Amino acid sequence: MLLNKYLSESGQWSRREADRLIEEGRVTINGAPAPLGAQVNEGDEVTVDGDTVGGARKKIRPVYIALNKPVGITCTTERSVDGNIVDFVDHPERVFPIGRLDKDSEGLILLTNDGDIVNEVLRAENAKEKEYVVLVDKTVSPEHVDAMASGVKLSAGEFTKRCKIEKLGPKLMRFTLTQGLNRQIRRMCGAFGYEVEALQRVRIMHIHLGHLAVGRWRNLTPQEIDGLVPKQKPQPPPQKQQQRPPPRGRRR
Repeated sequence: MLLNKYLSESGQWSRREADRLIEEGRVTINGAPAPLGAQVNEGDEVTVDGDTVGGARKKIRPVYIALNKPVGITCTTERSVDGNIVDFVDHPERVFPIGRLDKDSEGLILLTNDGDIVNEVLRAENAKEKEYVVLVDKTVSPEHVDAMASGVKLSAGEFTKRCKIEKLGPKLMRFTLTQGLNRQIRRMCGAFGYEVEALQRVRIMHIHLGHLAVGRWRNLTPQEIDGLVPKQKPQPPPQKQQQRPPPRGRRR
């Protein structure tokens, strides 16, 4: 079994987090630092930061929750960080966030203990809609709304994709993005001289924040879980080629 899958199936990390731990040299197999792509064989001892990982749990109760994250909570699984999201949620299972939401932002974020679904969602992250309500420090001009929606050149040569922006009030906008650059909305607004005073994520794909109170979480519904990762269409069984009967001999 691949090492990152082994760590993921322990229920403590996603595969992406496992890869980060391996790259940082914090994982060993039988006492030796493990490289990315390493295999774990039966009888191997795997450690993370010196602590033995007990191995993949065969039956793990999958958990999928939606949290209305308050401002001040950091989307990290590092328990040493004050205000980390894992301690804040305090779920009986070891859960980790799917993606991120800035410390100074609030709103919807999903958490799970299913490392496979985390990878599937993040792999397709740029194609998934995320919706935000944003309050800035001064009145926004219609021209700036159109310009931001058309794409913005950011620092370090980054460009934002076209997106949907709706003006809800003099200083209030609704952003619908299919891209996940770091602090993207704040940087987009900053490029036109606006400072974001409040930012709330209200939707991820088909999952809505709704009336969930700040700081509270709920379990996803079966329908919401099914929609996180599109099911692969079953492939039709290969058709058997009909064998032609052998040619008959010619009559003489």
